[in-house]
Amino acid sequence: MRVVLAEDSVLLREGLAGLLERFGHTVAAAVGDAPALTAAVAEHEPDIVVTDVRMPPGFTDEGLRAAFALRAVRPGLPVLILSQYVQQAYVAEIMGSGIGYLLKDRIGHVREFADAVERVAAGGTVVDPEVVRQLLAHRRDPLRRLTPREREVLALVAEGRSNAAVARSLVVTEAAVAKHIANIFAKLDLPLAGDDHRRVLAVLAYLRG
Repeated sequence: MRVVLAEDSVLLREGLAGLLERFGHTVAAAVGDAPALTAAVAEHEPDIVVTDVRMPPGFTDEGLRAAFALRAVRPGLPVLILSQYVQQAYVAEIMGSGIGYLLKDRIGHVREFADAVERVAAGGTVVDPEVVRQLLAHRRDPLRRLTPREREVLALVAEGRSNAAVARSLVVTEAAVAKHIANIFAKLDLPLAGDDHRRVLAVLAYLRG
């Protein structure tokens, strides 16, 4: 895939570029601020954008704002947002937008990071497990209806995992996972969406409250 990467830290930017290329992707541009990100996407028309939330000049949410602006011009442009910390304000804006969201600590899990890039580029949803954990903590009371196993399945679904991936993680059959998901959606009064992406968005909308 052709990737445009935006990260203001030179060391992390170079490390990410090397990591992406190690997995066979082409880093068309690696930039350090939001205006350069916008220009690079216009020039290179990448398959996916990987960007930090905070970048010069204000180090607030320049990367996130640039990502939303880019998707307004190119609807469906795959974007993976990287953040140092879980920011509830960012989570509320990102969830349901089809943009992936990972904490930078996840980059150290090389295979997980590479999988996340590929899943987002393919139109999937990826959410950092720590973000999911905090969302689950905020919705604790309604989740009491779920069994411990159903809560495990819910957390994995909210991360953007397919039934097959959930089954591998929990060492159970896909049929068992499908049954758990049907029970979860029934107990939480959620529509059982027809594909993995819509299903994840439904779960995230619920967890946001």
